[in-house]
Amino acid sequence: MSATPHVDDQLVRELIGDAVAAPSMHNAQPWRFVYHRSTRVVELFADRLRAMPTADPQGRALHIGCGAALLNLRVSAWHAGLRPVATVHSAADTAEPLATVRLERAAPHEIDYDLAGLHGAVSTRHTSRYPYAETPLPGPLRQRLADQARSEGAMLSFPSGWHLELVLDVIEDAESESGFTGDPDEQKWVRTGADASDTTRDGIPEYSLGARKREGRAPVRDFARGHAETDRGSAAFERMPQLAVVSTREDRPLDWVAAGQAMERVLLLATREGVASSFATQALERQELRWLLRDPVAGAGPVQMIMRLGYGPMGAHTPRRSVQDVLDTAP
Repeated sequence: MSATPHVDDQLVRELIGDAVAAPSMHNAQPWRFVYHRSTRVVELFADRLRAMPTADPQGRALHIGCGAALLNLRVSAWHAGLRPVATVHSAADTAEPLATVRLERAAPHEIDYDLAGLHGAVSTRHTSRYPYAETPLPGPLRQRLADQARSEGAMLSFPSGWHLELVLDVIEDAESESGFTGDPDEQKWVRTGADASDTTRDGIPEYSLGARKREGRAPVRDFARGHAETDRGSAAFERMPQLAVVSTREDRPLDWVAAGQAMERVLLLATREGVASSFATQALERQELRWLLRDPVAGAGPVQMIMRLGYGPMGAHTPRRSVQDVLDTAP
């Protein structure tokens, strides 16, 4: 880690390379960046051509994905010895950035080492659609994960008892309904077959689909549904999975970006601590179900993301578009 790095084009490419390692809905990677050399400002834009008109008509998941990329950019900048001064905007159209990040020099004592320390997990965090052990996460680790979300202006809770049963029931109903009606967004972004899986730079390749669920209640989406038969085998998943719910106080685009940053910060710490993760977004894609998922006892606000956490295989690397495909440089 350098205290006073020279911010040249190569360093900016490295920062963006870390940013785009973030997760996004169906790995669509709905972002693009512009770096202004004269002001050392990175602009983050939503790529609406990679939106999900059926599953995400409001662009909520798109904002969450961009928020995750923004968090990775901040982590990478702190690790490089820079102070990333980030501002999130209420972008009304695609011509306006969702966020800007000014890259300032930082002395060693000014570094946010909590964020910088997550850098190693940026490249190793992968979605794992495999069975996890029934071993519960330790209470102190759960508290640390919740603290990460709180640092980004969101709340992280771990449903249990009747609330966990309710969340699982709602997700299962949404999954069943989705399987009956079909999801054109899902069909578009799943890559089956060796040629498609090996050459794609986005979407969900066949090798990352994981095993079919033979039994258990873990909310693992079967992305191969509706595609040609895939040789994945089947497995028994957790009987009672460990879920983590990200909530915000309000439900605006600014809150969605905050939820994305909180989600990614939680996932990076979980990865660093050897905890695997996947997402359970089926119910979140239906506006009328999101209200049912919240915990009325805790008084939490709108649910933005549900994650499955546990000890198990860490998942395979999924493809990313190259930095040159998502980054433009201006004087």
